[in-house]
Amino acid sequence: MFKNAIVCIPGENFEGGLTRADLGKPVYEKVLQQHGAYCRALEQCGLRVITLPADLQHPDSTFVEDAAVLTLQAAILTRPGAKSREGEVPAIRQALRPFYNVLQQIEPPGTLDGGDICDAGTHFFIGISHRTNEEGARQLAALLAAQGFTSSTVDIRKMDSILHLKSGIAYLEENTLVLMEEVANLEQFRGYKVILAAPQETYAANCVRVNDYVLFPAGYPSLESRVQQQGFKTLPLEMSEFAKMDGGLSCLSLRF
Repeated sequence: MFKNAIVCIPGENFEGGLTRADLGKPVYEKVLQQHGAYCRALEQCGLRVITLPADLQHPDSTFVEDAAVLTLQAAILTRPGAKSREGEVPAIRQALRPFYNVLQQIEPPGTLDGGDICDAGTHFFIGISHRTNEEGARQLAALLAAQGFTSSTVDIRKMDSILHLKSGIAYLEENTLVLMEEVANLEQFRGYKVILAAPQETYAANCVRVNDYVLFPAGYPSLESRVQQQGFKTLPLEMSEFAKMDGGLSCLSLRF
């Protein structure tokens, strides 16, 4: 059960962040509305929400998940693969310090974004992407192994449809994965119950199990219905403005 979440208010220069999406510029008023609804949803799930102020030096800083990988034992601070995002990590380190006695760090030449890391209970899927390199994955796997976790890598560098691994997969507990079609047949996912996201629903594969609910992007009723049919309660949220910046539901919080 999660008890806390760290979020960061989007800055007024949010549109200046990195994106590959061709969905137009985000409307800042809607950005704030959608972020506020997201925070209220976390509270509805029973979490205490710790809110960091907007960081105008780093337009992508609202995507706090990329700056750390959290386990019960340690906070592993990342080294983002985009140079412009490296400066986001110190604020997250400071926010996590009151909650973790052990803070670890991915070191050069390793790069790693939290959006490439899918926690599936005692196992972690580590995406090798244009943001997370093989050395970053190796370091993380070693840190996780020292805590008793297993891991496997998933190379998504040739998949143009997603930026991070978790853009196309989600673990919902109870041995259940939501998977985009492009990765559904990979050996790494054998043995899991799979809820398949069709190509037009790939964005909704980035849903998030938070205690008794699954936070789910609004506008994908087919996939949402299949998630519900597996016994999960969904909490739909508008994410249009964050999608314009390659962001999804998991990106907007660090949950622990």
